[in-house]
Parts: sequence; C-alpha cells; structure tokens
Amino acid sequence: MADGIDLNDIKKRMEGAIAAFHKDLGGLRTGRASAAILDPVMVDAYGQKMPINQVANVNAPEPKLITVQIWDKSMVGPVEKAVREAGLGLNPVVDGQNLRIPLPDLNEERRKELVKVAKDYAENAKVAIRHVRRDGMETLKKAEKDKEIGQDDARATSDKVQKLTDEMIADVEQHLTTKEAEIMQV
Repeated sequence: MADGIDLNDIKKRMEGAIAAFHKDLGGLRTGRASAAILDPVMVDAYGQKMPINQVANVNAPEPKLITVQIWDKSMVGPVEKAVREAGLGLNPVVDGQNLRIPLPDLNEERRKELVKVAKDYAENAKVAIRHVRRDGMETLKKAEKDKEIGQDDARATSDKVQKLTDEMIADVEQHLTTKEAEIMQV
C-alpha cells in the first residue's frame, strides 16, 4: 500500500479486465478455424450443462476445419446437437466418435457484424478498466480526506493511476485493431 492505495492491486484488476477481453476475442470467428470458437458451446451431458471441452477434445487441424473428438460414444448426439444449436452457423458432420465441422467462408456482412461485436467487447473492457480507475481514485480521495496521505502524494499517485489506465486502454485498442484486421482479411 503506497500513498493511500495499492497500485499493484489496481494493475491486477485492470489486467483481469484485459484477460476477459482476450477470452471474448478468442471466441470470435475470424477467417481461419480456432478451437476457441466452440468455447461458448454447452452440451447436455449426464443430466447437466457442460462446456464442450469437458466431454471432447477440440482441435483446428486445418484453416477451414474444426474437429471434435468425443470421449464417450453416447455423447456424440448431444455434442452434435449443441454445436448445431449454438447459433454459430456451423454444421457438424458425424464421423464415428468424431465431429468434423467445416467452416464456411465469412461474407462481408457477417465480417462487419463480427467487427461490431469485437468493438462491443473492447468497449466493455475499457469501461471495466475505468471502473477500476474510479475505485482507485475514490480510495485515494478518502485517504487524502482522512489525512492518511498528503496532497502532493495524492496528486502523484493519481497521476500514476491515470497513466496505468491510459496504458491499459491503449492495449485494448491495439488488440481490437489486430482482431479487426484478422476478421476483415479475406
């Protein structure tokens, strides 16, 4: 705890928001296959909803193909149904205990929709980072008001928090730009 607030805690919380943003971006489909595309898929397995990666191995061996290797033969039907109904526009082909999921090419309209979703994810991450900054600033003002720290220390720490916030938001923007380029690449 330096100068009224813990900068490491603030940084850790901001990095948590960025980690959530990266996870969200990983689930967005770009022009090539990624196993992360199926992360949001939940399968009715053994009487409960489970993530697909808890009932099967998901791989992307080719740029336009995802394979799902299902461990339990009785789960092939439920996994196929879950993938079809996930709203991802994917049409799996059953091959024994495996699913082969060819990825159709993205049309221009769908690419633009995905960019909008990516921008929403980025905005949510930025809002989360700003909330962390606000919490830190409120703690700092309270410490200053309670005479725990001086005005100069409060100003210096406030500047550090703002600098950290600016760095984190720049990181979000940079990752968004990269993801947009991936999505729009034909």
